[in-house]
Amino acid sequence: MYVKFDRDTCVGMYQCVAEWDAFEKNMNAGKADLRGSEEESDGKFVVEVPDGEEFDAKFAARVCPVDAIEVYKDGEQVV
Repeated sequence: MYVKFDRDTCVGMYQCVAEWDAFEKNMNAGKADLRGSEEESDGKFVVEVPDGEEFDAKFAARVCPVDAIEVYKDGEQVV
């Protein structure tokens, strides 16, 4: 399972930060950061979800008010 995060879409509500430790506040930018992620050619940030954190990753995606977070499993989007 992996997460894609569109930081350009992020509006800095930080609800994801409250739900999953992989996200952290970047107060200077007014957006969240996804720790340990790598930026892809499309500008989205991607990170593998560690075992045991699948629920938190999905919940972070669900609470994002602008749908900047997508969760994929086996190549298909699940959230």
